[in-house]
Amino acid sequence: MENSKKKIIVTGSNRGIGYAIVDRLLREKFSVIMVDYDGEVINTAKNLNKIYNNVDGIQCDVSDFNACNDAFKDINKNEIYGIVNNAGINRDALFKNMEYNQWDAVIKTDLYSVFNVTKIFVNGMIENNCGRIVNISSASWNGNIGQANYAAAKAGVIGFTKTLAKELGKYNIKANAIIPGFIKTPMTDQLPDKIREKFIDRIPLKRIGLPEDVANATAFLLDEKSDYINGDLIEVGGGLVL
Repeated sequence: MENSKKKIIVTGSNRGIGYAIVDRLLREKFSVIMVDYDGEVINTAKNLNKIYNNVDGIQCDVSDFNACNDAFKDINKNEIYGIVNNAGINRDALFKNMEYNQWDAVIKTDLYSVFNVTKIFVNGMIENNCGRIVNISSASWNGNIGQANYAAAKAGVIGFTKTLAKELGKYNIKANAIIPGFIKTPMTDQLPDKIREKFIDRIPLKRIGLPEDVANATAFLLDEKSDYINGDLIEVGGGLVL
């Protein structure tokens, strides 16, 4: 199947890593449906359409299953070849100070959303006997001070991914996860310079990663060149977690 005939849904795609993934996929001739909580995603898609002519934008809170059902009701489920579950937030705090709403918001946005979107489209992939699911986790999945909520969600993404790989492989559906390290995003831009420098010092390549680095790995996992990769974790962190 030519990439031009493959339609990919990318969540959390109006900025940062998600937007970089969309841009890379469009340059690879995929068709893309951008999904974001921010309603500006619709205008972003319109602007991209002036260049690529194969992108749509949908506003949706993907942490809400009913909202997903409503937002995606007009999409032909059999037209979806791939899903990139990228939507995520952080609400960092030491666990002793963490409020329930900080826990709840991160778990729903970073973990529930992966279930919500995948659940809606997976049966169409099964009927087509092909498909790709790429879930964006984080190097924090292994535990990180001040991120009990975020680490739990991202570890859950990994367990979910590996389970899908085992269940769906017989339908020629591959599920993999990407583990970004310290990547330049609006989220990491909020960090104080001293903390940012400490992270960079831990990276063997001695530089912060770019959203495009994650986008390149995502495009590879959606491409036929990765056809025998399933249930794997692809780390994009310059060696941060070695």
